[in-house]
Amino acid sequence: MKKNMTYLESVHRDGRIWGVALCLIIFLFPISVCLIFKTLPDWQALAKGLLATMPMYWAVGLVEIFTYVPMLGAGGTYLSFVTGNISNLKLPCAIDAMERAKVSASSEEGEIISTIAIAVSSIVTTIIILLGVIFLIPLSPVLNSPVLKPAFDMILPALFGGLAVVFISKNLKLSVAPVILMLLLFIFVPALNSGTVGIMVPVGVLFTVAVARIMYKKGVL
Repeated sequence: MKKNMTYLESVHRDGRIWGVALCLIIFLFPISVCLIFKTLPDWQALAKGLLATMPMYWAVGLVEIFTYVPMLGAGGTYLSFVTGNISNLKLPCAIDAMERAKVSASSEEGEIISTIAIAVSSIVTTIIILLGVIFLIPLSPVLNSPVLKPAFDMILPALFGGLAVVFISKNLKLSVAPVILMLLLFIFVPALNSGTVGIMVPVGVLFTVAVARIMYKKGVL
């Protein structure tokens, strides 16, 4: 008699299926372009480009797995990796939802709430993008208004600032070191900007874990 599949088992099964499907879809685009235009890429130039970029992305991808799974749960992680934009949208939505429900990602309740929050975030994002495409031209004068530009520039800082206040107030001792590290990096390393957030989040998490372990060993925490 076949054993009934548990929730987590079904999550891992479906997550792997969708992950593989996403990889195939991503590779189908360049393959389709080559077939349509009956051409092939410059393999030497492609190899040089991959050698320059792949090591960083492989490292970041590996670190993100160990970083996001404890924060988002299995289902939330699979869904986030498929839909993308984790650090800017999915992570804040999931953390805020679990915070309001007073559950952790390691619990069954947290697993479900995180997945639902990320799913809703993905649906809302898709709808907003669709509306943006439809109304982009009519709303261009308003969106490009110099009066509104400062407000649009502060959307992400305001979002992460609100989350930071909650977590820093709960872990004041632990938050000092990573806050100082990120401030120093972004102030004294000009290459770091909003485009590097996806890389700096895992770096900050690993640094915080290391500092937390040291402080715990010394009896500070």
